[in-house]
Amino acid sequence: MFEIHPATVADAGELFTLQRAAYVDEAQTYGDPFILPLTEGLSRIEGLLAAGETLVLKAVVGHRMVGTVRAATTHTTGVVGRLAVAPDVRGHGIARALMERLEEDLRRRRPELAALTLFAGAQNTTEQRLYRGLGYAETHRERVADHLVMVHMRKELERVTAGST
Repeated sequence: MFEIHPATVADAGELFTLQRAAYVDEAQTYGDPFILPLTEGLSRIEGLLAAGETLVLKAVVGHRMVGTVRAATTHTTGVVGRLAVAPDVRGHGIARALMERLEEDLRRRRPELAALTLFAGAQNTTEQRLYRGLGYAETHRERVADHLVMVHMRKELERVTAGST
């Protein structure tokens, strides 16, 4: 069984390693070793964690980090990114649990949020299916390179009012 916790600066190295391991197969799918999750450096991850403006969650089994996701906010929108699960533990509900917890934490921290947005590679139908199951709908597609189309998705959030749970 896994637990989910906020990540700290001390987790940066393991987050960096997990992210690289989790995105290798996607890079192979697109024939592009330079996708953003693989080119993001350790210092950038350390900076994000140190600044504290981006919510970063980690899933752990014992002392091992097996998943992560992050989100930044802009006014009334949360921008979700870098959902990553270690390849050897996929299919055990870690990605779904991370996404659900991320939404809960964001709504608690920022009750004014009206929507969450994210994107996935067009060929990653498993990830798109997960997001649709969590209430996200495709808004548009964007060709970012000859070999890469991104599917942009959005989830409208119900307003949280005082006294509601």
